[in-house]
Amino acid sequence: MATFVLIPGGWRGGWWYEPLAARLKHAGHVAHALTLSGLEETPAPAACINLETHIADVLKLLSVEDLSEVILCAHSYGGMVASGVADRAPERLAALVYLDAFAPEDGQAWWDLAGDDYRRLVIAQAGHDGLTVLPRDGVDPRCRPHPLGTFVQSLRLTREAPELRRVFVYATGWSATPFTAQYERLRTDPAWTVRTIASAHDLVHHALDETFQVLLDVTRDLVPL
Repeated sequence: MATFVLIPGGWRGGWWYEPLAARLKHAGHVAHALTLSGLEETPAPAACINLETHIADVLKLLSVEDLSEVILCAHSYGGMVASGVADRAPERLAALVYLDAFAPEDGQAWWDLAGDDYRRLVIAQAGHDGLTVLPRDGVDPRCRPHPLGTFVQSLRLTREAPELRRVFVYATGWSATPFTAQYERLRTDPAWTVRTIASAHDLVHHALDETFQVLLDVTRDLVPL
């Protein structure tokens, strides 16, 4: 049995992972799907929420539930959060899985990595209050305005990268992906395992079987020989 902590991407809550969490639980694993601060059904005030807030959300779960040997799985923006958690509490983790997610280096922000198209989107969608970024039209109605501070705060890493199994899943089925350069960088890095799935960005809903299999493979790789 493995323990998974699932970090959603921008605008989404733990509900985004429901199909994947159900599969994991049916297979006998434990799955905690988080909703980060400011993205609750009734959102907390966004003025003081930044990337460090979201990192603290995950650290609190790990501490309160006294979790260890965790497989930390993140989607999209959630990779920024997962990287911070791995820096702060590597002793609680067994592996990191980035589902078409950002894998930043020290000093980088989502804003630096997302590309011009997404920066323009944020500017356009933040104009209503200057504190949150509205979701695009037509997305799941459970999506919430995303706290702007989390997109622009740089991640500060305080130690050498911990020796954890790291997996990056690159979704190849969408032309607007900002992850191509990251894929090219990581696929030759011996510290990483890189997988590709022919899917759009929303891997959990467009490629559930393949995504579930990636996570099962991680659990098997962690079993001592």
